[in-house]
Amino acid sequence: MEELLPEGKNFRLVEESELPEIIDFLGKFLPDSLKFHQTLKTFVNDRVWDFHFYVTKNWPEQAVILHFPGMTRTPNNKLYESFCVFCPCDHLDDLTLLESEDVLIDWTQPIYLNFTHSRIMVRIEEFYAKIGTIEKLYGDVYGLVQPHLEEMESELVIADQAEMCQLRKEHAQIIHDLYPANQMECIEIFEKLIEKLPCFGIFSAQGDLAAWMVQSYYGAMFSMQTRPEYRRKGYGIILAKHLTKLVTQRGYLPYVVIRPENDASKSLYGKLGFKKHFETIRAILRPYEMAGEPQGGGGGGGAEDEPALGQEQPLIGTLNGDVEIKGDQ
Repeated sequence: MEELLPEGKNFRLVEESELPEIIDFLGKFLPDSLKFHQTLKTFVNDRVWDFHFYVTKNWPEQAVILHFPGMTRTPNNKLYESFCVFCPCDHLDDLTLLESEDVLIDWTQPIYLNFTHSRIMVRIEEFYAKIGTIEKLYGDVYGLVQPHLEEMESELVIADQAEMCQLRKEHAQIIHDLYPANQMECIEIFEKLIEKLPCFGIFSAQGDLAAWMVQSYYGAMFSMQTRPEYRRKGYGIILAKHLTKLVTQRGYLPYVVIRPENDASKSLYGKLGFKKHFETIRAILRPYEMAGEPQGGGGGGGAEDEPALGQEQPLIGTLNGDVEIKGDQ
């Protein structure tokens, strides 16, 4: 087991007692801080996945916060191989502390970044250009910062005598098998999500799992999928509406990450009042001397935005974070 470091050159490990105050601080920067804010909140409330949070040694004067790992699984399964970062967009000069962090982050090795605000990524690119190359996958964060629950109260009419139920652990295998990016995600993630968070499926009259959607360990709504033979029955918007209501009632801010080209998902969430807040980027940072080498291993980390079954679009290597949802209307 890799040793947990109490501090780096510019960052220190956060004590659990500090997390609620940090959540409140990040709340001042919504919606830009949405993904990191909700990750912290899910960690404190539900402890679905293990993260280690670091802040600058003079926090909050320089408000840069990191969490390791940045994904559930990386090629070498190293704790500090991946991370996620947030910094207020009006204090991006503070990211120089990230550039000079050579204890927690080994910039001579490939680094895997979870979905990160595009303005933060621009600053990272500025200093990383002299180190290596960056492969990027774009997503748009759509959220419902002021949910109107009364709009979610209308009766949900499910076609063909199907019914909606909370998923059970035994459903994790089929979800993982049909998950378009299952090479990046371990089945244990789905088992933990089903155990601790709202994860719902629509079951046919014959008892088959026809469609499903879950809340993730970073607060987002993701992994919406409908089996091909059950599409065009409105199951997608029923699940999205139901999960939006539950996520809100549990004190979370509903959000998803959608690929820019995924018009079906934009249409679906647009009907529920979701608005685009910012562009986010998932990336692999690879030093120049390694840029031509083949990647190994699998990643992990659940994607909010995933292609329809049987229509998977290639992802960048072993990136993880949030996969693409194909909206089912």
